[in-house]
Amino acid sequence: MPAQVIDGRALARRVRAEVARDVAALAIRGIVPGLAVLLVGADPASAIYVRNKERAAARCGIAGRTIRLNADVSAAQIAEEIAELNDDPTVHGILVQLPLPPSISAAETQALLESVDSDKDVDGFHPTNLGRLVAGQDGFVACTPSGCMRMLAETGVDLTGKHAVVLGRSTIVGKPMALLLMQANATVTICHSRTVDLPAQVKVADVVIAAVGRAEMVRGAWLKPGAIVIDVGINRRADGTLCGDVALSEAVEVAGAVSPVPGGVGPMTIAYLLKNVCVAARRANGL
Repeated sequence: MPAQVIDGRALARRVRAEVARDVAALAIRGIVPGLAVLLVGADPASAIYVRNKERAAARCGIAGRTIRLNADVSAAQIAEEIAELNDDPTVHGILVQLPLPPSISAAETQALLESVDSDKDVDGFHPTNLGRLVAGQDGFVACTPSGCMRMLAETGVDLTGKHAVVLGRSTIVGKPMALLLMQANATVTICHSRTVDLPAQVKVADVVIAAVGRAEMVRGAWLKPGAIVIDVGINRRADGTLCGDVALSEAVEVAGAVSPVPGGVGPMTIAYLLKNVCVAARRANGL
């Protein structure tokens, strides 16, 4: 029978409802969670992402603020903005929208991300928070892996002893995803561009997390019957339509459950960003 299609939009609405309840509880104490987003330049995709985050935050009662800077701004000027937000007690979460303009080097981008107060790093990108995740300590976990774990939980699967294959090794998705799966007692294999015989690796996986950024690379024939597939990729076809890293029409004929693109992981990423802002507000107030 066809796979269960995991409705990320519906699940994200439930998560946002949880966030709204948290915000209401904080309001009783006179606390309003605050999120500040730094948007540099006029990248159309980034502008859409930021607008979606603004709207989602407002619906939940989170005080949102977007600082828009011109594309020709220097790294030093961005750093000044971050320093001000670090010192602002009304701001509990800081998000530097990526990518930054090409004039900002990779090294400068990393330095800027590291300049965000780790206690306001609701994206979970700061080395301190990554280190906390490795050590199994409380910290902010990147929003996309957190959303993926919630989607897996919704399928009812017990990850204990399951073989999970993560396609991609980025510090934003692949590595934290693998760590979260290990914390859930799964046995994890991380695959990447140098992996030999990738289809064979995927074929034995009970859980597949695809985060490589290659349109419909994972075919239905690669999948183990009944596998749970979470598609993190978002790619644009030649005709302008969006697709993931998994060939969805093929996957639904083999998998037990699969997340679609669009309407899967994307909404969950924003929902978990909002959850992190609430956590940051509680911690900042000793709660």
